[in-house]
Amino acid sequence: MAAATVSGINLHDLPESILTNIFLLVSDVRSRNAMALACRRWRYLERATRASLALRGHVRAPFLVPTCFPAVADLDLSLLSPWGHHPFLHHQQPPQHYHHHHHLLAEQAALVAARLAQAFPCLSSLAIYARDPSALAALAPLWPDLRAARLVRWHQRPADLPLGGDLAPLLAACPALAALDLSQFYCWTEDVPQALQDHPAAASSLIRLDLLCPASTEGFRSSELTAIAGACPNLTHLLAPCVFNPRCIEFVGNHTLLALAVGCPRLALLHLVDPATLSSARIDSEAKEDAAITGRGLEGLFAGLPQLEDLALDICHNVRDAGPSLEAMSHKCPKIKSLKLGQFHGVCRGAWLHLDGVAVCGRLESLCIKNSGDLTDSSLVTIARGCSRLSKFEIHGCNKVTEMGIKKLSSMLRFTLVDIAISGCQLLDATRSLRAVEPIRDRVERLHIDCIWANPEQDQLPQTPEKTTDDSDVDQVDEEMPDGSRNKKCRYSDGSHDDIENRCFWFRTWTRLRCLSLWIPAGEVLTPLGDAGMESCPQLEDICIKVEGDCRMCPRPRQRVFGLSFLARYPRLAKMKLDCGEAFGYALTAPTGHMDLSLWERFYLHGIGDLSLYELDYWPPQDKEVNQRSLSLPATGLIQGCLSLRKLFIHGTTHEHFMRFFLGMPGLRDVQLREDYYPAPENDMSTEMRVDSCSRFEETLNSRLIPD
Repeated sequence: MAAATVSGINLHDLPESILTNIFLLVSDVRSRNAMALACRRWRYLERATRASLALRGHVRAPFLVPTCFPAVADLDLSLLSPWGHHPFLHHQQPPQHYHHHHHLLAEQAALVAARLAQAFPCLSSLAIYARDPSALAALAPLWPDLRAARLVRWHQRPADLPLGGDLAPLLAACPALAALDLSQFYCWTEDVPQALQDHPAAASSLIRLDLLCPASTEGFRSSELTAIAGACPNLTHLLAPCVFNPRCIEFVGNHTLLALAVGCPRLALLHLVDPATLSSARIDSEAKEDAAITGRGLEGLFAGLPQLEDLALDICHNVRDAGPSLEAMSHKCPKIKSLKLGQFHGVCRGAWLHLDGVAVCGRLESLCIKNSGDLTDSSLVTIARGCSRLSKFEIHGCNKVTEMGIKKLSSMLRFTLVDIAISGCQLLDATRSLRAVEPIRDRVERLHIDCIWANPEQDQLPQTPEKTTDDSDVDQVDEEMPDGSRNKKCRYSDGSHDDIENRCFWFRTWTRLRCLSLWIPAGEVLTPLGDAGMESCPQLEDICIKVEGDCRMCPRPRQRVFGLSFLARYPRLAKMKLDCGEAFGYALTAPTGHMDLSLWERFYLHGIGDLSLYELDYWPPQDKEVNQRSLSLPATGLIQGCLSLRKLFIHGTTHEHFMRFFLGMPGLRDVQLREDYYPAPENDMSTEMRVDSCSRFEETLNSRLIPD
């Protein structure tokens, strides 16, 4: 840089072709926006090279559609406001013109559609909130060569539509469609095979089909899955919820798997899961019945899919003696790299020195084992011996696995394992889980644990080491680690031997940890996380906290606050997802001695103002009896105290006058209410945020002078 300055050469002097290639390498949106502010030439090059764009706010008139991004290939219209309403336009008429409202809307829709086609001529991928088929009917014909589409809808399906009517406009207008993502689009399972059969050209061109929508409570039956496979013979990626319950009509069994392998022999990614596993709430890990899938059916599936690389079978019904089938998979599917098994038994016996079961699949890079009743510590050791390339490992609901088994596995995979998740295991609470991954503490980048505290009466311990503690209260021991480093071990003690053992406080630094995920039962607190071993995470940027449980069974928490202020010790923490959507209680009134949801929100959000967050996703707790998930006044005031926020997404609704509190946050730029849960409210209550309320709030928000 100094030599360039002396010679008088700078980046602006590079030829335009080289500068264009440099701009193409920059993907971060804020970095590109900053580059565009340097000079007019840079602004032109940035706009001309941007390939992906997400439009936000209202598109009330054609002149508001940006026309300076001619190279955009990926356009996201699913985030337009008001979220979940008309996909690309909202027009407010004065009272004297209400009788012209629908006519003007139709005219303006045509103008906006024409403007979109003119502004984005090279579009190949489109995402849109399609509440009814009219949105697709207006937009799909603009880009007949569309290659990928993602549809979003959490509202109920219109009852008067024929089967397949939701997808017909898209499939009819875009016969070259290669990828269709319906993972956030609620529709009937009967709609998909009917639409694909009615449009054979589009169905035969499909390569990727994602149908894993959490709102779908009924999965695809055997005949429907077979019809999809017959209509889409060129599929390489298929993700679908299926009916595996053998008591149901047309359940998915061995014959369905064989038909799927025959119909789609090119599959490289196959995810077949029970609809119950798509819910964000945890389910009972003990299956009462066996599935109709056996080792013979699995071997037939593997034999018919030689290109398979990614397989997920989360069935919620027992699959017995799966080991020999998995050994066959390692030979018949030599490209397999990712595997997820739910309710499989006999995955790896680990009884002898030779490898067996899934441990034979030495090419695996990602492995997830859920609810395997006979998985033991010796099984994990055998898996670590055989699958030496694992970079990601997840274990859920395996109640025979202990701390020692996870520690041995992480020690053996120390140089490859960077992503690990431990959840739902009875013998692994938070402290044991963190001790189990100690061998890879300096290498792990993503981590999930359950915040289940073995000694809840100890939650009142101080969360930071105090220098004023005298020597009688703290014993410090220098311990040499295997890598040669030395770590200081401190014990908070009241003198008793039991207290010393139970209050073990380890000073540990998670050097590379960037993403942390936590699951916490309702009523528990976050503050013991420091005592468990998460005191220092200098690179932590993203944290996801999920609270689940019945708050009605927790009259009063043991502590007054949840403990978000504890996270202030992580200096680079910028993004948080606080999901209380599965914590439910009393929305309006609570019996004596219990807390309503507004008080629970105060409990969970207290201390958020102490954090320097850039982005916050917040799911308020809900009352399932009335399908109400609304931001309360205490929650609004507490979020307002987080002055560093730039993006705020509330996955629910609230009142307009509550939202105006956020206007006092100086850097807040992007705010949206998303009712992305099923069923989304069809008609907002009279005092809740509605279309006009969102418009007024966004106009006021965008009219402020915001420092960039």
